Amino acid sequence: MIERVARRLVVALLERIESGQLTLVEGGARRVFGSGSPQATVVVHDPSVWPALARGGKGFAQTFVAGKWDSPDVTAVVEVAARNLGGIDAIRRALTPVREPWQRGRSFLVRNTPLRSREDIAAHYDLGNDLFELMLDETMMYSAAIFERRDMSLAEASRAKLDRICDKLDIQPSDHVLEIGTGWGGFAVHAASTRGCRVTTTTLSREQRDLALARVREAGLEDRVTVLLNDYRELEGQYDKLVSIEMIEAVGWKDFGTFFERCAALIRPEGAMALQAITIDDRLYDVEKAQRSFMNSLIFPNGCLPSVEVIARSVARDSDFRMVDLEDITPHYAETLRRWRANVDATEDRIQALGYDERFLRLWRLYLSFCEAGFTERRIGSVQIVLAKPRWRGQIATAEAVTSPSAVGVAV
Repeated sequence: MIERVARRLVVALLERIESGQLTLVEGGARRVFGSGSPQATVVVHDPSVWPALARGGKGFAQTFVAGKWDSPDVTAVVEVAARNLGGIDAIRRALTPVREPWQRGRSFLVRNTPLRSREDIAAHYDLGNDLFELMLDETMMYSAAIFERRDMSLAEASRAKLDRICDKLDIQPSDHVLEIGTGWGGFAVHAASTRGCRVTTTTLSREQRDLALARVREAGLEDRVTVLLNDYRELEGQYDKLVSIEMIEAVGWKDFGTFFERCAALIRPEGAMALQAITIDDRLYDVEKAQRSFMNSLIFPNGCLPSVEVIARSVARDSDFRMVDLEDITPHYAETLRRWRANVDATEDRIQALGYDERFLRLWRLYLSFCEAGFTERRIGSVQIVLAKPRWRGQIATAEAVTSPSAVGVAV
């Protein structure tokens, strides 16, 4: 009974598809909804999928991981869904004031303390360095690359992104740069080796710290790079420049102000900060910020994407920064994810040999497809922002090569 009702509800939503086409295959029967591109196919293996799908994104993910439905192109399925969520988004926005007390109550109970932050970071980034080495390129950058040319490799595009950040801050050999969010040391090694600066970088992941230290030693940069295992709230001192690449998503929506306040306090009055962030559509921020979604429950525990508006508001309210530059690099992230997904497909046997089972691979592929489609359809975005202290008088370096992502073969 429940399955039949849920199926009717989901089918009623599918009948309202206005952009793209979805083919539903169940029990040998085939039904087509919508028309045009993108075109996606969903094959239902188990009728228990319907009640879960009626609950939204988390049920969508859990039933896929469990093998209750499948698709030859999961990214296309998510793209079709993303293109046709306008009506549902409007309903969710209308219900936001009703849900606000619950959101605040939950956020009070689940505070993003330094201890909780360490646990949340470990849940994702301590999955194993070997896994990420197979998925990423040799720079080990786990963030949007920038494809300045159609034929760029992923590693070249990752280095182009790092150069872009260094150029925007005009990093000099005399600078002492603070990085919040080490990753596996990609930025620290690149900046110290190509710009001659000193870098102090901090992470909450022991696995990342250990590999970053090894990469610093391998590059012979022990005298220029210091790797810490500290929360950003525990940092002290004064630095010339600050870089944070896709770390703010782990801060938590109640602590964005604290983050920018602390960053500003760590930079000298003539310094500046480069922030690369994954953002959510301003109109969806209040709806999504405290949701228990697929991404923040199964992939990035307690993560929260800021919106550009929220970043600007937090910066103005809680710091003495001025936002002096914002560059949208969203299409480049969709291409980056396509490259990561291709690497996972090409090394599937090696990943399984490391002990990751089929269920994990389904989850991981869904995560990559989910994100790729989100960037393609611009429900989420990627930006580089330069925040300047009051006495900063630098000029923003712009790259002539990247004037239009579509011109270099990156899907827009």
